[in-house]
Amino acid sequence: MGSKAGEIFEAIEKAERIVITSHRSPDGDSMGSSAGLYHVLKNMGKNPVVCHPDHCPQFLNWVMEGCDWYVHELEPDKVAQFMAEADLIFCMDYNGADRMGHGMSELLTASDAFKIMMDHHPRPDAFVDIAESRITEGSTCQILFDVIDEGGKLDYLDVKAGEAIYLGIMTDTGSFRFSSVNPRTHEILSKLLALGVDHTAVHERTFDNVRLDRLKLQGYAIANKLEIIQHFHIAYIWLTEEELNKFHYKKGDTDGLVNMALAIEGIKVAAFFSEKDGQIKISFRSKGTIPVNGIAAEFDGGGHVNAAGGVSHDNMEDTIHRFKALIPKYFKGLNEA
Repeated sequence: MGSKAGEIFEAIEKAERIVITSHRSPDGDSMGSSAGLYHVLKNMGKNPVVCHPDHCPQFLNWVMEGCDWYVHELEPDKVAQFMAEADLIFCMDYNGADRMGHGMSELLTASDAFKIMMDHHPRPDAFVDIAESRITEGSTCQILFDVIDEGGKLDYLDVKAGEAIYLGIMTDTGSFRFSSVNPRTHEILSKLLALGVDHTAVHERTFDNVRLDRLKLQGYAIANKLEIIQHFHIAYIWLTEEELNKFHYKKGDTDGLVNMALAIEGIKVAAFFSEKDGQIKISFRSKGTIPVNGIAAEFDGGGHVNAAGGVSHDNMEDTIHRFKALIPKYFKGLNEA
Protein backbone atom coordinates (compact mmCIF):
# COMPACT_ATOMS: atom_id res chain seq x y z
CA MET A 1 0.00 0.00 0.00
CA GLY A 2 1.50 3.31 -1.06
CA SER A 3 1.72 6.43 1.04
CA LYS A 4 -1.26 8.74 1.10
CA ALA A 5 0.86 11.72 2.19
CA GLY A 6 0.06 13.75 -0.93
CA GLU A 7 -3.68 13.35 -0.43
CA ILE A 8 -3.36 14.19 3.26
CA PHE A 9 -1.51 17.45 2.69
CA GLU A 10 -3.88 18.37 -0.11
CA ALA A 11 -6.76 18.01 2.36
CA ILE A 12 -4.85 20.11 4.90
CA GLU A 13 -4.29 22.92 2.41
CA LYS A 14 -8.03 23.06 1.64
CA ALA A 15 -9.18 22.93 5.27
CA GLU A 16 -10.02 25.97 7.37
CA ARG A 17 -11.15 24.36 10.64
CA ILE A 18 -9.01 21.39 11.66
CA VAL A 19 -9.62 19.25 14.76
CA ILE A 20 -7.13 16.66 16.00
CA THR A 21 -8.63 13.80 18.01
CA SER A 22 -7.36 10.66 19.68
CA HIS A 23 -8.59 7.69 21.70
CA ARG A 24 -9.96 7.55 25.23
CA SER A 25 -7.45 6.90 28.05
CA PRO A 26 -4.61 8.68 26.25
CA ASP A 27 -1.04 7.42 26.29
CA GLY A 28 2.29 8.77 25.10
CA ASP A 29 1.69 7.86 21.47
CA SER A 30 -1.77 9.40 21.26
CA MET A 31 -0.60 12.55 23.04
CA GLY A 32 2.64 12.73 21.07
CA SER A 33 1.00 12.25 17.67
CA SER A 34 -1.67 14.84 18.52
CA ALA A 35 0.86 17.44 19.69
CA GLY A 36 3.33 16.66 16.91
CA LEU A 37 0.70 17.10 14.22
CA TYR A 38 -0.60 20.25 15.93
CA HIS A 39 2.78 22.01 15.78
CA VAL A 40 3.38 21.00 12.15
CA LEU A 41 -0.04 22.36 11.16
CA LYS A 42 0.61 25.60 13.07
CA ASN A 43 3.91 25.98 11.22
CA MET A 44 2.00 25.53 7.96
CA GLY A 45 -0.17 28.52 8.84
CA LYS A 46 -3.19 26.54 10.06
CA ASN A 47 -5.02 27.03 13.37
CA PRO A 48 -5.95 23.53 14.57
CA VAL A 49 -7.40 22.53 17.92
CA VAL A 50 -6.82 19.30 19.78
CA CYS A 51 -9.96 17.67 21.23
CA HIS A 52 -9.51 14.57 23.38
CA PRO A 53 -12.17 12.48 25.13
CA ASP A 54 -10.55 12.57 28.57
CA HIS A 55 -7.51 13.91 30.36
CA CYS A 56 -4.08 12.35 30.12
CA PRO A 57 -1.92 11.15 33.03
CA GLN A 58 -0.17 14.00 34.82
CA PHE A 59 3.30 12.97 33.62
CA LEU A 60 2.26 13.53 29.98
CA ASN A 61 0.87 17.05 30.42
CA TRP A 62 4.14 18.66 29.38
CA VAL A 63 3.81 17.59 25.75
CA MET A 64 0.63 19.65 25.29
CA GLU A 65 2.27 22.91 26.34
CA GLY A 66 1.65 25.49 23.63
CA CYS A 67 -1.24 23.52 22.10
CA ASP A 68 -4.84 24.72 21.83
CA TRP A 69 -6.14 21.67 23.72
CA TYR A 70 -9.64 20.78 24.96
CA VAL A 71 -10.90 17.76 26.89
CA HIS A 72 -14.46 16.55 26.33
CA GLU A 73 -15.05 15.36 29.91
CA LEU A 74 -14.15 18.87 31.15
CA GLU A 75 -15.61 21.07 28.39
CA PRO A 76 -18.18 18.98 26.49
CA ASP A 77 -20.04 21.92 24.92
CA LYS A 78 -16.88 23.53 23.58
CA VAL A 79 -15.59 20.25 22.14
CA ALA A 80 -18.99 19.55 20.58
CA GLN A 81 -18.87 22.95 18.88
CA PHE A 82 -15.37 22.39 17.49
CA MET A 83 -16.37 18.95 16.17
CA ALA A 84 -19.57 20.28 14.57
CA GLU A 85 -17.78 23.17 12.85
CA ALA A 86 -14.73 21.20 11.66
CA ASP A 87 -14.14 20.63 7.96
CA LEU A 88 -11.19 18.27 8.61
CA ILE A 89 -10.80 15.87 11.54
CA PHE A 90 -7.65 13.87 12.22
CA CYS A 91 -8.08 10.53 14.02
CA MET A 92 -4.72 9.80 15.62
CA ASP A 93 -3.76 6.45 17.12
CA TYR A 94 -7.15 4.73 16.94
CA ASN A 95 -8.77 2.48 14.37
CA GLY A 96 -12.49 2.84 15.12
CA ALA A 97 -14.86 5.54 16.36
CA ASP A 98 -15.79 3.45 19.41
CA ARG A 99 -12.23 3.85 20.74
CA MET A 100 -13.12 7.45 21.64
CA GLY A 101 -15.72 6.33 24.16
CA HIS A 102 -19.25 7.56 24.74
CA GLY A 103 -19.77 11.19 23.78
CA MET A 104 -16.83 11.80 21.49
CA SER A 105 -17.56 8.79 19.28
CA GLU A 106 -21.06 10.14 18.58
CA LEU A 107 -19.63 13.56 17.75
CA LEU A 108 -17.19 12.02 15.30
CA THR A 109 -19.82 9.86 13.63
CA ALA A 110 -22.23 12.80 13.30
CA SER A 111 -19.63 15.11 11.76
CA ASP A 112 -19.68 15.78 8.01
CA ALA A 113 -15.99 16.76 8.10
CA PHE A 114 -13.40 15.06 5.92
CA LYS A 115 -11.68 12.51 8.16
CA ILE A 116 -8.10 11.23 8.12
CA MET A 117 -6.79 8.38 10.27
CA MET A 118 -3.16 7.69 11.16
CA ASP A 119 -2.85 4.50 13.17
CA HIS A 120 -0.96 1.25 13.64
CA HIS A 121 -3.55 -1.03 15.26
CA PRO A 122 -4.74 -4.10 13.33
CA ARG A 123 -8.19 -4.51 11.76
CA PRO A 124 -9.13 -0.84 11.27
CA ASP A 125 -12.78 0.08 10.76
CA ALA A 126 -13.91 1.91 7.63
CA PHE A 127 -14.88 5.19 9.30
CA VAL A 128 -12.63 7.75 7.60
CA ASP A 129 -12.01 9.18 4.13
CA ILE A 130 -8.24 8.55 4.18
CA ALA A 131 -6.79 5.72 6.27
CA GLU A 132 -3.01 5.80 6.71
CA SER A 133 -2.94 2.45 8.52
CA ARG A 134 0.45 0.80 8.96
CA ILE A 135 -0.01 -2.08 11.35
CA THR A 136 3.62 -3.20 11.26
CA GLU A 137 4.85 0.09 12.72
CA GLY A 138 5.57 0.40 16.43
CA SER A 139 3.84 3.74 16.93
CA THR A 140 1.54 6.27 15.32
CA CYS A 141 4.27 8.87 15.88
CA GLN A 142 6.58 6.94 13.54
CA ILE A 143 3.81 6.95 10.93
CA LEU A 144 3.29 10.69 11.43
CA PHE A 145 6.99 11.41 10.88
CA ASP A 146 7.01 9.31 7.71
CA VAL A 147 3.88 11.00 6.37
CA ILE A 148 5.50 14.42 6.95
CA ASP A 149 8.67 13.18 5.26
CA GLU A 150 6.85 11.54 2.34
CA GLY A 151 4.82 14.71 1.85
CA GLY A 152 7.99 16.80 1.61
CA LYS A 153 7.05 18.83 4.69
CA LEU A 154 10.00 18.21 7.03
CA ASP A 155 10.76 21.95 6.96
CA TYR A 156 7.65 22.41 9.10
CA LEU A 157 8.96 20.05 11.78
CA ASP A 158 10.32 22.07 14.72
CA VAL A 159 11.73 21.03 18.09
CA LYS A 160 8.32 21.03 19.81
CA ALA A 161 6.89 18.73 17.16
CA GLY A 162 10.03 16.61 17.32
CA GLU A 163 9.80 16.22 21.10
CA ALA A 164 6.20 15.08 20.79
CA ILE A 165 7.06 12.53 18.12
CA TYR A 166 10.03 11.27 20.12
CA LEU A 167 7.74 10.82 23.14
CA GLY A 168 5.27 8.70 21.18
CA ILE A 169 7.93 6.46 19.67
CA MET A 170 9.69 6.08 23.02
CA THR A 171 6.60 5.12 25.00
CA ASP A 172 4.91 2.85 22.44
CA THR A 173 8.10 0.85 21.85
CA GLY A 174 8.85 0.37 25.55
CA SER A 175 11.82 2.73 25.31
CA PHE A 176 12.84 1.14 21.99
CA ARG A 177 12.97 -2.46 23.22
CA PHE A 178 9.84 -3.97 21.63
CA SER A 179 10.13 -6.12 18.49
CA SER A 180 8.19 -3.47 16.54
CA VAL A 181 11.34 -1.30 16.47
CA ASN A 182 12.92 -1.39 13.02
CA PRO A 183 15.87 0.33 11.31
CA ARG A 184 13.63 3.20 10.23
CA THR A 185 12.75 3.84 13.88
CA HIS A 186 16.36 4.65 14.68
CA GLU A 187 16.76 6.68 11.49
CA ILE A 188 13.87 8.86 12.65
CA LEU A 189 15.31 9.19 16.16
CA SER A 190 18.61 10.30 14.63
CA LYS A 191 16.83 12.94 12.57
CA LEU A 192 14.96 14.17 15.65
CA LEU A 193 18.19 14.52 17.62
CA ALA A 194 19.77 16.39 14.72
CA LEU A 195 16.76 18.71 14.76
CA GLY A 196 17.59 19.63 18.34
CA VAL A 197 15.36 17.33 20.38
CA ASP A 198 16.81 16.78 23.86
CA HIS A 199 16.07 13.09 24.35
CA THR A 200 17.29 13.14 27.95
CA ALA A 201 14.82 15.89 28.83
CA VAL A 202 11.95 14.04 27.13
CA HIS A 203 12.74 10.90 29.15
CA GLU A 204 13.09 12.80 32.44
CA ARG A 205 9.86 14.77 32.01
CA THR A 206 8.02 11.54 31.26
CA PHE A 207 9.53 8.99 33.65
CA ASP A 208 11.37 10.92 36.36
CA ASN A 209 8.45 12.96 37.60
CA VAL A 210 6.69 10.43 39.83
CA ARG A 211 4.19 11.29 42.57
CA LEU A 212 5.08 9.69 45.93
CA ASP A 213 1.63 8.06 46.16
CA ARG A 214 2.18 6.48 42.74
CA LEU A 215 5.50 5.04 43.84
CA LYS A 216 3.95 3.66 47.02
CA LEU A 217 1.08 2.11 45.05
CA GLN A 218 3.44 0.40 42.67
CA GLY A 219 5.59 -0.84 45.54
CA TYR A 220 2.51 -2.26 47.25
CA ALA A 221 1.39 -3.96 44.04
CA ILE A 222 4.75 -5.64 43.47
CA ALA A 223 5.14 -6.69 47.10
CA ASN A 224 1.59 -7.88 47.75
CA LYS A 225 -0.39 -8.41 44.55
CA LEU A 226 2.04 -10.10 42.19
CA GLU A 227 1.34 -13.74 41.40
CA ILE A 228 3.27 -16.13 39.18
CA ILE A 229 1.98 -19.17 37.29
CA GLN A 230 5.34 -20.84 37.14
CA HIS A 231 4.67 -23.71 34.74
CA PHE A 232 3.31 -21.31 32.11
CA HIS A 233 5.93 -18.57 32.74
CA ILE A 234 3.12 -16.07 33.36
CA ALA A 235 2.96 -13.29 35.96
CA TYR A 236 0.01 -11.09 36.81
CA ILE A 237 -0.85 -8.25 39.17
CA TRP A 238 -4.32 -7.25 40.32
CA LEU A 239 -5.57 -4.20 42.20
CA THR A 240 -9.06 -3.48 43.48
CA GLU A 241 -10.66 -0.05 43.44
CA GLU A 242 -10.40 0.04 47.23
CA GLU A 243 -6.64 -0.48 47.00
CA LEU A 244 -6.29 2.21 44.35
CA ASN A 245 -8.20 4.69 46.48
CA LYS A 246 -6.04 3.85 49.49
CA PHE A 247 -3.09 5.32 47.60
CA HIS A 248 -5.04 8.33 46.23
CA TYR A 249 -5.02 6.93 42.70
CA LYS A 250 -4.75 9.27 39.74
CA LYS A 251 -4.85 8.31 36.08
CA GLY A 252 -1.51 6.90 35.00
CA ASP A 253 -0.41 5.71 38.45
CA THR A 254 -0.48 2.05 37.41
CA ASP A 255 1.22 2.61 34.04
CA GLY A 256 4.22 0.34 33.73
CA LEU A 257 3.15 -2.27 36.29
CA VAL A 258 2.47 -4.88 33.63
CA ASN A 259 5.94 -4.29 32.18
CA MET A 260 7.48 -4.75 35.63
CA ALA A 261 5.81 -8.15 35.85
CA LEU A 262 7.07 -9.03 32.38
CA ALA A 263 10.61 -8.06 33.38
CA ILE A 264 10.84 -10.90 35.91
CA GLU A 265 13.39 -13.54 35.01
CA GLY A 266 11.75 -16.44 33.17
CA ILE A 267 8.43 -14.66 32.63
CA LYS A 268 7.16 -14.59 29.04
CA VAL A 269 3.61 -13.24 29.46
CA ALA A 270 2.28 -10.69 31.95
CA ALA A 271 -1.16 -9.31 32.77
CA PHE A 272 -2.44 -6.49 34.94
CA PHE A 273 -6.02 -6.29 36.28
CA SER A 274 -7.31 -2.98 37.59
CA GLU A 275 -10.79 -2.39 39.05
CA LYS A 276 -12.32 1.01 38.41
CA ASP A 277 -15.89 2.28 38.00
CA GLY A 278 -17.50 -1.15 38.08
CA GLN A 279 -15.30 -2.86 35.53
CA ILE A 280 -11.92 -4.56 35.31
CA LYS A 281 -9.42 -3.16 32.83
CA ILE A 282 -6.82 -5.66 31.68
CA SER A 283 -3.41 -5.10 30.10
CA PHE A 284 -1.45 -7.92 28.48
CA ARG A 285 2.22 -7.98 27.50
CA SER A 286 4.51 -10.66 26.09
CA LYS A 287 8.05 -11.30 24.91
CA GLY A 288 9.25 -12.46 21.52
CA THR A 289 6.62 -13.78 19.13
CA ILE A 290 4.11 -14.84 21.78
CA PRO A 291 0.75 -13.22 20.85
CA VAL A 292 -1.50 -11.72 23.52
CA ASN A 293 -4.07 -10.06 21.25
CA GLY A 294 -5.97 -13.34 21.02
CA ILE A 295 -6.67 -13.63 24.72
CA ALA A 296 -7.41 -9.89 24.80
CA ALA A 297 -10.19 -10.50 22.27
CA GLU A 298 -11.81 -12.85 24.80
CA PHE A 299 -12.23 -9.77 27.00
CA ASP A 300 -13.77 -7.53 24.32
CA GLY A 301 -10.39 -6.09 23.46
CA GLY A 302 -7.45 -6.48 21.14
CA GLY A 303 -4.20 -4.84 20.16
CA HIS A 304 -0.76 -5.87 19.00
CA VAL A 305 1.08 -9.18 19.24
CA ASN A 306 3.10 -8.11 22.29
CA ALA A 307 0.79 -5.50 23.79
CA ALA A 308 -2.99 -5.70 24.05
CA GLY A 309 -5.84 -4.88 26.40
CA GLY A 310 -9.39 -5.76 27.29
CA VAL A 311 -12.16 -5.20 29.79
CA SER A 312 -14.29 -7.40 32.02
CA HIS A 313 -17.63 -6.60 33.63
CA ASP A 314 -17.33 -9.52 36.07
CA ASN A 315 -15.88 -9.08 39.54
CA MET A 316 -12.13 -9.41 40.08
CA GLU A 317 -12.24 -13.00 41.30
CA ASP A 318 -14.31 -14.22 38.37
CA THR A 319 -12.21 -12.25 35.88
CA ILE A 320 -8.95 -13.77 37.08
CA HIS A 321 -10.54 -17.24 37.16
CA ARG A 322 -11.60 -16.77 33.54
CA PHE A 323 -8.11 -15.57 32.60
CA LYS A 324 -6.53 -18.65 34.17
CA ALA A 325 -9.01 -20.93 32.42
CA LEU A 326 -8.02 -19.45 29.05
CA ILE A 327 -4.27 -19.87 29.58
CA PRO A 328 -4.04 -23.45 28.22
CA LYS A 329 -5.90 -22.38 25.07
CA TYR A 330 -3.64 -19.45 24.24
CA PHE A 331 -0.34 -20.32 25.90
CA LYS A 332 -0.11 -24.10 25.73
CA GLY A 333 3.34 -23.89 24.17
CA LEU A 334 4.72 -22.06 27.20
CA ASN A 335 3.97 -25.07 29.38
CA GLU A 336 6.11 -27.16 27.03
CA ALA A 337 8.99 -24.66 26.89
